[in-house]
Amino acid sequence: MSGFVPILPEERQQMLASVGIRNPEKLFDPIPPEVRWPGGENDPYTAPALSEMAVIRQLTSLAAKNASTASHACFLGAGAYDHYIPAAVDHLVSRQEFLTAYTPYQPEISQGTLQAIFEFQSFICRLTGLPIANSSMYDGASAAAEALLMTVRQTGRSKVYLAGAVHPDTRAVVRTYLEAQGFVVEETPFPAADLSWPSDLSDYAGVLVQNPDFFGRVHDMSPLVAATHAAGALAVASCDPVSLSVLQPPGELGFDIAVGEAQVLGNSLSFGGPYVGYLAVRESLLRKMPGRIAGETVDRAGRRSFVLTIQAREQHIRREKATSNICTSQALCALKATISLALLGGSGLHEMASQSAAKAVYLQQQLVATGLFEALDSRPVFREFAVRLAAGGKVPADSAMLARLNAFLLETALIGGLDLVTVDPSLENCWLLAVTEKRTRAEIDHLVAAVREFFAQAGKEDGR
Repeated sequence: MSGFVPILPEERQQMLASVGIRNPEKLFDPIPPEVRWPGGENDPYTAPALSEMAVIRQLTSLAAKNASTASHACFLGAGAYDHYIPAAVDHLVSRQEFLTAYTPYQPEISQGTLQAIFEFQSFICRLTGLPIANSSMYDGASAAAEALLMTVRQTGRSKVYLAGAVHPDTRAVVRTYLEAQGFVVEETPFPAADLSWPSDLSDYAGVLVQNPDFFGRVHDMSPLVAATHAAGALAVASCDPVSLSVLQPPGELGFDIAVGEAQVLGNSLSFGGPYVGYLAVRESLLRKMPGRIAGETVDRAGRRSFVLTIQAREQHIRREKATSNICTSQALCALKATISLALLGGSGLHEMASQSAAKAVYLQQQLVATGLFEALDSRPVFREFAVRLAAGGKVPADSAMLARLNAFLLETALIGGLDLVTVDPSLENCWLLAVTEKRTRAEIDHLVAAVREFFAQAGKEDGR
C-alpha cells in the first residue's frame, strides 16, 4: 500500500533539501509570473487538501443547488422523460456480474451478459413488430443516423429525407453522420405543421419519420410507408418504446427499420446520459445492421447458450468494409431497460403509457381553460404537447415571458416545460410540456395554480 499513501511532511522536506531549497514554490521560479495560475483561497486547484468528511460536506452543498426530480415535480421532456424506475433495476445492475461496459467477446465466460442482451433484443422485437434487433445503440439520435446509413448501403442511393417534426438533435446527428460521408440529407423545414414528404422519392435511399413527433403529436404514417416503398426506398420509424404499447408497432405498419431512444425504460435522466438506443429491422437487412447481435445456440453438450453472431459486419473482423463501427457497449443501459420491461410486463407498460397520455391531455385542457394559453395543434398527443401564450391575453407577452415563468415555477418545486424559442425563433411564446405516469393530479393542479399566480403577479406589475 505504500505506493498509494501520500508523502509525509518530513519526507517532503527531505526531497526539497536534496535539491537545495526549503520552499516548494521555488520549484516554479522559472515560470514567468504572467503565465502562472493565480490561485487563491477558494481555488480548487491550489486550495489545501480536504478530509473525506469535508469533501462530502462540500459536494453535498454543491449538489443541493441543483433542482432534481427527487425534490421537484418535472414537466420537462423534449427527448428525456421522468418515468418511474423500479427499485430492483438499480439493485440488479449493480451486481458485479453485470457492472461492466466490456463487450462479451468470450462467450464461455459471458453467458449472463449475453443472455441479458438477447432478452433486450427479444423485447425490442416484440415492441416494434420486427424480427431482428441489435444489442443496443449509443442513443436514439445515433440509432436514427445509423438506420439511414443502412438505407444508403442497401439501395445504393445517396439521398435521405427526414419527414415531419423530427427532433432537432436527431436532425443534427443525422447530418453529422451522413454529410461527412458525402451523402445528402433533406428534411421538412422545422417546425413542420404536417407530416409531409417530396412527391417523387425515386432518388432517395430512405425516409425517416418520428412518431410521436418532437411536439408529442401522433400521426397516421401508413401513407408515408406506401409512398416510400412505391419509390423503392426504405421506411424508417423513430418511435418512443413506451408509446408502442398503445400505438400500432412500426413493423405492422410496414416499416423496414425502427429506431428510438430507450432512456424511458429504466434509465434515469442523469444530466443527459448515458442513454441507450434501439434498432430493429426486417430480416433482409440483417447483414447491413450496425452494432452487435447476440444469438441463441447450443454448446457441444446440447445446452442452450448465447454468442455474438454475424460478426463479419463488425470493425474487428473486416475493418474498412465493416457496416458497424460501434465500439462502446451500452449493454448496462440496455440491461436497465430489460429489467424494467420484465418487471412491468405488457400490462404494466400499457398502464404507464395510458396514464402518461391521459395526464398530458388533462394538463393541456387545464392550461387552455385558464385563458392564458392556446393549443398549438389539434392532433392527438402522447405524453407531451405544446401550447402557445394566448393572443390578446391578460398580460402582454414578450420573448422572455416563458423563461421567467419557468424560473418562477422552479421556486415552487416545479420544473416547467421547454421554452421552444430556444429551439426555433418562430416558436416564440410556445411551451412544450411532458407528463409521465409519475405526475399526480395534485402536482398537475399545483402547476396550473402556479401558472395562474405567475400571470396574476405579472398583470399587477403591468398595471392591468
